[in-house]
Amino acid sequence: MSMADQIAVQLPYLRRYARALTGSQASGDTYVRATLEAALADRSLLDRIGQGRVPLYAAFTRVWSSGRVEMAEAASGAVGRNDSACEQAAQTRLSHITPAYRQALLLTTLEEFTAEEAATILDMPAAEIDGMVVQAVGEIERETATDVLIIEDEPLISMQLEGLVTDLGHCVIGTAATRTRALEIFAEKPAGLVLADIQLADGSSGIDAVEDLLRIGDLPVIFITAYPEQLLTGERPEPTYLVTKPFQESTVRAAISQALFFASGRPLP
Repeated sequence: MSMADQIAVQLPYLRRYARALTGSQASGDTYVRATLEAALADRSLLDRIGQGRVPLYAAFTRVWSSGRVEMAEAASGAVGRNDSACEQAAQTRLSHITPAYRQALLLTTLEEFTAEEAATILDMPAAEIDGMVVQAVGEIERETATDVLIIEDEPLISMQLEGLVTDLGHCVIGTAATRTRALEIFAEKPAGLVLADIQLADGSSGIDAVEDLLRIGDLPVIFITAYPEQLLTGERPEPTYLVTKPFQESTVRAAISQALFFASGRPLP
């Protein structure tokens, strides 16, 4: 496999991480693009990021940490929240905090790096990663409770998600196995967060269900699917939060924390 092909394979996942970190597809993609531009301008950097995920994410982290990236105007999309509004809120909050502990959480959960790999990416001692993750988890526990709609056609997974959401202090207003049922539940009581699969019981699409809901109101959405490639195409607005099945509960916790952080408008401590 050529170096270009090796990098291309990892780009959808780096973009997923960047969006989760920034809370915006437009902002995240801008940082990823800046990382690639830096690599093209520096052959030694290009050679390093072609060696695997760790050096690629490390290069992204250096660009992200510098903060010297001109933001393109965010584009609104049907599958995600309004990026321009989210971008403004995210940048306001991020300007007041050091996001390293959120990076540690996302790297070890959403991206499934080891603590040692995350430490290399963040250029810090591995012994500090666990403490940073604990701090981030503490923030999850302090999130404001919200109502959650689960769109999932597999009963066992639906039950697992319901238990996880409830344990975090949120209220599940309903679980839907079809697009039609999701709309019925939401009409009865709007949710503050949606967890959605892509392929539903009657052949309907979780993507379409979410787009229907977003026409009613703006709310954060986390897609949880075994088919992430259907959403990571770069050809349409993509979800800010995307978890791949089979998932770790800690990964879903991290995604919920990020989604509510950017939606709530509350600064992190």
